[in-house]
Amino acid sequence: MEQNIDTRLANRLTQLRRDAGWSLDELASRSGIPKATLSRLERGETSPTASLLGRLCAAHGRPMSRLLAEVEAEPALLIRAADQPVWTDPATGFVRRSLSPPASGLETEMIHGTMPAGTIIDYDAPPVPGLEQHIWLLEGRLEYRLDGVAHVLEPGDVLRFRLYGATRFHSLGDVPARYIIAITRP
Repeated sequence: MEQNIDTRLANRLTQLRRDAGWSLDELASRSGIPKATLSRLERGETSPTASLLGRLCAAHGRPMSRLLAEVEAEPALLIRAADQPVWTDPATGFVRRSLSPPASGLETEMIHGTMPAGTIIDYDAPPVPGLEQHIWLLEGRLEYRLDGVAHVLEPGDVLRFRLYGATRFHSLGDVPARYIIAITRP
């Protein structure tokens, strides 16, 4: 029987911690996430939020897209819309669609994000320092804070940068913010 994505994600998070040789206490210290929360995540009793996944990915030094791809089946060259992996943040309703999941030998990934109006998602640190990112806003308004500087994007705007510090996504206005992010490993 095939496991669902939450179960596969819980198993992968446990494996990453064990591969690193870390106890739950050590991972809690490295990620800033309480040990009890980590334990519930690894047992599959709760789904991680985007913020928690971001902190775990930073602790493990991998982009969130890579982590989520590791729990998916081997990616194909052509990914039909119906087959693109979709993950929903249970805390905010943020929907993340992996348009081009990571694949061996390929360094660029594309993500489609939809943030409900008013949603804020903070990431304390990048999963991999120096990631190149391009954010193309399709619909709505988005404030993206990069290194403490707010950039307000309108439909059609593109923000490109290398990611080294804390960031914040904030869907402004009364309609969802929809965007594409291209991510390239350094």
